[in-house]
Amino acid sequence: MTTKPLLGDWEVPRIQKLRSDEQRRIAELPVPGRAGSLLQDLNGVPAAIEIHGSLFADERSDFLGSVREKFHAGDPLTFTADITEATDIQYVMIESLVVEESSRFPDQIDYFMKLRESPPPPPPPDPLGGIDDDLLGLADDFIDGVTDVLDAIDALGDIPDFSDPSALLGGALDDVTGAIGQLDEIGGLIDSLFGSE
Repeated sequence: MTTKPLLGDWEVPRIQKLRSDEQRRIAELPVPGRAGSLLQDLNGVPAAIEIHGSLFADERSDFLGSVREKFHAGDPLTFTADITEATDIQYVMIESLVVEESSRFPDQIDYFMKLRESPPPPPPPDPLGGIDDDLLGLADDFIDGVTDVLDAIDALGDIPDFSDPSALLGGALDDVTGAIGQLDEIGGLIDSLFGSE
């Protein structure tokens, strides 16, 4: 092996044998009155890779901890090895894991892993991917228009509070209040003229 087999970033130790199994799904369609059948290619099934290996006592705990952690996680992992050259295999999952121990070789365990090809994880969804580009352009134009209106209002300076109309009158209301206050005095003078006292 020129390339060390790696499952994710973990180097698979003490491999004795690697086996790749690639198949196509073929449907046979019999044609009445014709010798033979038509075959329809239904594409390839996910490839399977089998790994056989043996470990000795001092390597067992590290191996079993690492491989079982990856097996139980069930996540797609990258896989590189000489046997996958010229294939499209990028990601695999550990489909099965078999560990054997024998009294004939008490310091040795044998393991068998079956990896199954898994398609690469899909890219994260684009929340705006289904919206028409023209609609997005109109939304951008609308936001630009609203921003321009807000900038124009801000440029006007202080805008009076229309809920209190007396604020618009300023000091003119004080003059009116003073003039109305003088009406009592004027009314008394008019009454004295006409002798209504």
